[in-house]
Amino acid sequence: MPGKNLRAIRAALVVPQDREAFDAGLKAVLDEVRVSLDLGALNAFVHRWWISACDSARDPDGRRQMHARVEQALAGEEVPRGKPWREVLAARGIDV
Repeated sequence: MPGKNLRAIRAALVVPQDREAFDAGLKAVLDEVRVSLDLGALNAFVHRWWISACDSARDPDGRRQMHARVEQALAGEEVPRGKPWREVLAARGIDV
């Protein structure tokens, strides 16, 4: 698992779309922090991206496939459906 800091998170993002979104989001959140002087937004940003970085480190091909499906959907193409969330969570032993 990557460390829970900006440098480690960015290094763990192996998919270019993730790195681009991280960089853009970091700029936006730092601008927000400069105005509000509230680090809560930065802490939330780090936590959200740390989760994505962990996913990227664990399953980089899955991240690539996710972005490919998003691009297909945005282009108006047919996107194959995956398993429903309830089924995925049940397979992981999480009762919903």
